[in-house]
Amino acid sequence: MIATTIHLPNKRHLLLRMRFQLLGGLTFAIVLPALIRISFNQQVIWSPNMQVTIFAALVAHTSGYMLYKRIGNFPGVAAAGYILPTFALTYGLVFVTIFFFRFDYSRFQAAASFIQSTLWYFGLSLATRRLDSYRLAIIPGGDVDRLESIPGVSWHRIHSPGAVVEYASGVVADLRADLSDEWERYIADRALSGTPVYHVKQIRESLTGRVEIEHLSENTLGSLNPNQAYLKIKQAIDWSSALFVLIVFSPLLLFVAIAIKLDSPGPALFKQKRMGYGGHPYEVYKFRTMKLSATIGDEKEAAITKPGDARITRLGQFLRRARIDELPQAFNILHGEMSWIGPRPEALVLSKWYEAELPFYRYRHIVRPGITGWAQVNQGHVAAVDDVLEKLHYDFYYIKNFSPWLDVLIVFRTIRTMLTGFGAR
Repeated sequence: MIATTIHLPNKRHLLLRMRFQLLGGLTFAIVLPALIRISFNQQVIWSPNMQVTIFAALVAHTSGYMLYKRIGNFPGVAAAGYILPTFALTYGLVFVTIFFFRFDYSRFQAAASFIQSTLWYFGLSLATRRLDSYRLAIIPGGDVDRLESIPGVSWHRIHSPGAVVEYASGVVADLRADLSDEWERYIADRALSGTPVYHVKQIRESLTGRVEIEHLSENTLGSLNPNQAYLKIKQAIDWSSALFVLIVFSPLLLFVAIAIKLDSPGPALFKQKRMGYGGHPYEVYKFRTMKLSATIGDEKEAAITKPGDARITRLGQFLRRARIDELPQAFNILHGEMSWIGPRPEALVLSKWYEAELPFYRYRHIVRPGITGWAQVNQGHVAAVDDVLEKLHYDFYYIKNFSPWLDVLIVFRTIRTMLTGFGAR
């Protein structure tokens, strides 16, 4: 049976369609509260107060929905968990801007719009939990055997080009394998019918959040080049926010410095040479969390923090768990040496060790190192070479998908990490 007789419908339930979700959300979160107010006073719709609020809510709701959907596309993301923070972010930014420019607006309408936006999408996530099954059909041949071990997907192997797989979200094949003419026709027919066709490496990256590089291939490094325009924008945002943090939180920084001096002898700040942007060493600043007199082994061993490390002070344990020890790195951000978000910089001695052991390790320095990053929120703190190789895969995923959407997701996950202490040592 030839591939043209195969039927792989890609239908989506009404509740899963973007048009229904967004228009329904705008109706429930903006139109409905406005109608309630109009029912008490029909003239209110003509007031500038009401018109400004409706327009602002429209911008905030649409932006929140787009951000929520973009974040939900990243691997390992339970999108429902990001509904509240994404809408709180967009509504907060929009209405803080309105407040800053002293526009009059309806607090009732703004609050009702925000609350009903989150309720609408929480309700949708509950209603579509069983509908949104991600089904992928696998074409045999090449490097596809490991796919079925990836959770969160309903995998279906196609044993012949005449097989039928209903409601597939896409078809996966190793496009570098030596496929038969029948399978190549099948792939072409699926693409022409509108069913997405994914290369095995592409789908593995999108589901695991990792980019595996065993050897150089065509366009490997080219596909990992970060967006240069966003690099400049991000640097400006980093600089201004670092200046804001140092000014606003200067009393906290002073209090922590005094507490460190009282807790154990030695300076409040810890300085260490680390490998930075472009492969250039720089000196990082952190609050000291270890005893000065404690030294172990050689320089490489001393640079590795182990679980339950006896060198960490009592106060240092809290500072590390809450990530407060990282705040002085705002000075590094002002100097242009670091970013808030990026691959975590390693001590110079460790970086040279990893470079000697791991191919392409230096390529992670193509973006500025960060205080937090994709590897940190997914993997936590690691030091062994095998674990660092896995961290490198996360770092390459971040570089390849370098975008404001991924940075926002990392910010949300970092806040969760600070609350739970995940990965702290």
